[in-house]
Amino acid sequence: MAREPREGGRGGREREREHNDEFIDKLVTINRVAKVVKGGRRFAFAALVVVGDQKGRVGFGAGKAREVPEAIRKATERAKRGLIRVPMKEGRTLHHDSLGHYGAGSVILRAAPAGTGIIAGGPMRAVLETLGIGDVVAKSMGSRNPHNMIKATFDALQNCASPRSVAARRGKKVSDILGKRDAVGEAPGEVVGGELADAG
Repeated sequence: MAREPREGGRGGREREREHNDEFIDKLVTINRVAKVVKGGRRFAFAALVVVGDQKGRVGFGAGKAREVPEAIRKATERAKRGLIRVPMKEGRTLHHDSLGHYGAGSVILRAAPAGTGIIAGGPMRAVLETLGIGDVVAKSMGSRNPHNMIKATFDALQNCASPRSVAARRGKKVSDILGKRDAVGEAPGEVVGGELADAG
């Protein structure tokens, strides 16, 4: 299949929509592809969409169709089927730094102090905004292909763990994992996906 240049440059066009079910979707990129047939070339559009509820759940999907709206609809449906939940510290940042890889894509996500904001570019920014994270520093060190960048970002997010889940897995208390001083803030509760959960 012959490929035409992507519309809207390297980063593509970004569009944001709200749905009745409180999900927000961002259009990361649209790529026009062509299939050469006997009578000429048939064009189709491939869309890459990120969906999230801004409360700790996020997903991505790709869709292809002869028309742009249909491609976006397919991608959005696939994104909603593959949602993941990411534990967040105080509802605004990650619990720890995380590395993610996919193919030639490689990204690093770093927890940041309050007021930092989202420092990320292109497709990674779309993922983090729809996730609902407030303070994070992200860096892409590999492929600039939007698909690889997003899959690497999701790999990094899936590697994130909360102190409570680590403590449960190791059969210890949260205070044993964090130390006495840090555990004082964790003991009353921990924010998981924008909701307060009891640590006891």
